[in-house]
Amino acid sequence: MSARYILLAAVLALTACSRPSEPERPKAEPPKGPTPYKLTFPLGLSADSAVIPKDNPLTVEKIRLGKRLYFERRLSLDNTLSCASCHVPEKGFADPNQFSTGVGGQKGNRQAPTVINRVFSAAQFWDGRAASLEDQAVGPMQNPAEMAMPSMVEVVTRLTADPSYVADFKAAFPPDGEITDRNVARAIASFERTILSGNSPFDRFLAGDKSALGEAAQRGYKIFKDEAKGNCETCHASFNFTDENYNNLGIGMAAKNPDLGRHVVSKLEGHQGAFKTPTLREIASTAPYMHDGSQKTLEEVVAFYTKGGHRNRWLSPKVKPLHLTKAEQQDLVEFLKALSGEVTWYGKTGG
Repeated sequence: MSARYILLAAVLALTACSRPSEPERPKAEPPKGPTPYKLTFPLGLSADSAVIPKDNPLTVEKIRLGKRLYFERRLSLDNTLSCASCHVPEKGFADPNQFSTGVGGQKGNRQAPTVINRVFSAAQFWDGRAASLEDQAVGPMQNPAEMAMPSMVEVVTRLTADPSYVADFKAAFPPDGEITDRNVARAIASFERTILSGNSPFDRFLAGDKSALGEAAQRGYKIFKDEAKGNCETCHASFNFTDENYNNLGIGMAAKNPDLGRHVVSKLEGHQGAFKTPTLREIASTAPYMHDGSQKTLEEVVAFYTKGGHRNRWLSPKVKPLHLTKAEQQDLVEFLKALSGEVTWYGKTGG
């Protein structure tokens, strides 16, 4: 090879080496998924007891959508009612009326129970007919005496027509963000699981602050625990003050056609007239009481238990006359009032 060709090859090689390299293309960032949400439990509550389905983990986007849906009146036939209409935040997420008023002024026959601390429960409603909060969430929308929607198809149609809901569902349920009855239920249930009550005077008392509970409430607490007195812990057990079980107290059983409660669901003998034990958290804020709202005050409730409920063939063996004096009954009421504390939910405390 001649020197001229060798020199030309060297020049070409140097030229190729001196060319600026092409800039690297920026790597495409993977699409961001929903933001996981960790519940913060007030003093007195047990995080280990929370019931959060594996197929519906808590996320910020889902909870935010669920909160919007909880207050959405378009989920009712005539656009007048939302979940919050019967489960009112300012009233302990319950209804201050004996029976809630549905579309067209219709009335049900059961008192709207509180949504507070439902994260600790699987089965929902007074009779436990819904296996989860997800199942419960869509029930009132289709109940003709409540929100009266003809079907969940109409609910989905209304939400799909709103571009802002389309965007919210895409954020909450990527990648497709489909608006379905299941996703509506999952979102509302996620928000409801953030509604918590703890850090009550009683919780602070148990934590060591002996000044948090007055003397009357302390006496009431002893009655509450005493098997020979109130024996209340038999049903109102653990930190949430409920065993999540069903009992016949005799409420409404004198009626010609009494509400048979749990029996309608389970068909089991002995479940006639049995209803779920409610939490006592925020009980002072959630009057009226019992599944039919027939007891207007805590004093009435304690007096009812003191006399041993209302006798009937299915009365729970746990319900017996307590023989409490008027003073003891009032002490027990003071203890129940001390179970009202700090109510939090997503969006209220910096969520």
